[in-house]
Amino acid sequence: MKSKPNSDQARVSRRELLGGTLAGAGIAWSAAGQLSAAAPQAGEHSSVVGMRFEARDTVRMGLIGCGGRGSGVLRDFLGVENLTVTAVCDLDREKALKAQASAERAGQKPPAVYSGGDHEFEKLLRRDDLDFAYIATPWHWHVPMAVAAMESGKHAFVEVPAATTLEDCWKLVNTSEKTRRHCIMLENCCYGYTELMVLNMVKDGLFGDLLYGEGAYLHDLRRTLFEDRSEGLWRRFPHTLRNGNLYPTHGLGPVANYMGINRGDRFDYLVSMSTPSKGLDAWREAHVPKDSPKWKEKYICGDLNKSLIKTANGLMVTLQHDVVNPIPYDRINLIAGVKGIFRDYPPRIYFDDPKEEKYTTIDAYKDKYEHPLWKRQGELARKLGGHGGMDFLMVYRLVDCMRKGLVPDMDVYDAAAWSAPGPLSEASLAQGSAPVKFPDFTRGRWREKRGWLD
Repeated sequence: MKSKPNSDQARVSRRELLGGTLAGAGIAWSAAGQLSAAAPQAGEHSSVVGMRFEARDTVRMGLIGCGGRGSGVLRDFLGVENLTVTAVCDLDREKALKAQASAERAGQKPPAVYSGGDHEFEKLLRRDDLDFAYIATPWHWHVPMAVAAMESGKHAFVEVPAATTLEDCWKLVNTSEKTRRHCIMLENCCYGYTELMVLNMVKDGLFGDLLYGEGAYLHDLRRTLFEDRSEGLWRRFPHTLRNGNLYPTHGLGPVANYMGINRGDRFDYLVSMSTPSKGLDAWREAHVPKDSPKWKEKYICGDLNKSLIKTANGLMVTLQHDVVNPIPYDRINLIAGVKGIFRDYPPRIYFDDPKEEKYTTIDAYKDKYEHPLWKRQGELARKLGGHGGMDFLMVYRLVDCMRKGLVPDMDVYDAAAWSAPGPLSEASLAQGSAPVKFPDFTRGRWREKRGWLD
């Protein structure tokens, strides 16, 4: 749900964007000068690991945020059977009405429209005919809206990243446990064709014991950040406030699944480095008139952030982020073990072969390892879904789990663990690239081995 500023400056305060200072983020300086992640006490909350949805014939949805992402994923939801859109909400009434019209064109009754103020979403959440809220708003709204949804008795499906501070990661975990409502971060890249196929290959042991992985979000967003009259109004401002990996989950989610993170292993600590901040300044110099208020902005986020993550079982993940330089889109998506290695963009694979050290395509493995979701729904996904069909597969799977009363593939612990490299990379950089510890959001349940999308 996007604000409509009176000027080029979005009406978002520093505190709203950051969600608080380092101290407020649940990060504390120890006497030894090292950074620690302050974990709140569990209290009487019980884990939601393995918690099933309540089975239902029809799933009822409320949409909060009808901008580009929200309206796009709404089309995917409308392509799923037994899904009803009950209500939509956006500050911009025109966008909310367009979302309402999309539901009508799909043959549904017109959903109720909420618009006109920052907290209209609260009225939507008070309805008793919603099972979940899909939250596709600017990042600083994700946590307050997800918490409000769960406290209203609804499951919260939230866009990426789920949170931008450790304090807010814990807030999502604690609220999910207290309310017994799921909080699921909709990391669509986990449902990509290649990602799910490689996951099957990992499960079948083709790579042997795993050693390391790599993920990234490398995407030239300069024009979007400066010229998009919706997303660009708020997404540029974190670059003036934070120095670290602002968007870690697209590259990290699939690698975490390969490694069984929160399902037999967990992220232990992180070390981060960043280059100087130059890309946004260069773009502004070349494209922005000198009388623009954008010239008052000072960009502090390093252009390329690279972080190393060590897992409790000794595996290593390299994570990268760069959205402000000329670079082809790339999530890297690499996994390696003692028997072989897979690299994406383009997808290629190599297994131990003494005759020829050469990557080959993955075509020979598709018949055996194509994921059943893609076999069953791939044609429809490619026809309806965004990002090559992964968006549709993601929402189809979610609705299917809700209708059948299954355990969802992703839970609040994944949302927290995959979002945490954002604030942890900032904290590491603030200490001169010192190691910083990940909280154990599962409170020890990560040791339980369980499948992902079995």
